[in-house]
Amino acid sequence: MRILEETGSTNADLASLIREGRAPAEGDWLIARKQNAGRGRQGREWFDGSGNFMGSSLVLRLDNDPPPASLSFVAALAVHDAAAGAVGKTDDLELKWPNDVLLSGGKLSGILLEMVGRHVIVGIGVNLARAPDLPERSTAAIADHAPAPSPEDFARSLAEAFASRLAEWRSEGLSVTLQRFLALSIYAPGSHLRVHDGEGEAVEGRFAGLETSDGALRLRLADGSERVIRAGDVD
Repeated sequence: MRILEETGSTNADLASLIREGRAPAEGDWLIARKQNAGRGRQGREWFDGSGNFMGSSLVLRLDNDPPPASLSFVAALAVHDAAAGAVGKTDDLELKWPNDVLLSGGKLSGILLEMVGRHVIVGIGVNLARAPDLPERSTAAIADHAPAPSPEDFARSLAEAFASRLAEWRSEGLSVTLQRFLALSIYAPGSHLRVHDGEGEAVEGRFAGLETSDGALRLRLADGSERVIRAGDVD
């Protein structure tokens, strides 16, 4: 585990190392106390609040593993585990497709996957000390519910949780990871959802589960047909 005082983006730092042929060993973490060019999914900026856990990334080399995109479920479960340890309970923690961790209904974390050759970089940010004020969604921080752990302490918990969830993903297969995700999900079978897909189109329907092949969202439309959504946001 390597800790930087400040960098642009830990994902970008690791991507540069991979392209230069100097990829870190799998399981190495790069953590920044401050990121000045962090990014979220679909190009969003990720809040860089003092005292939060920001920009941790690790590198994986894939062989015969499940689809790389499904690592977002592994990461969400690991953040859930580490956050539960910090908060001291799991009752207020839930998961939202594709990889949001919610604390009392507010967004607690951001997860970004990037492929560089045969490697996957997993970037994670978690609100420990304070949460950003976002107009379009509710947010939350661990400090709202319990004493906030230091970024270094949280990093150790998260690294351990991720290693455990990753091992299960590899040994038991994606279906088990998806079952774990759904058990903690806010979605009940048949619940009404409004989804903005990767093109920005709004689609409404009933939750019909996740694709076992890659974890894509299945939505049952009003006419009885089913639509599979692999990228997007749920209202």
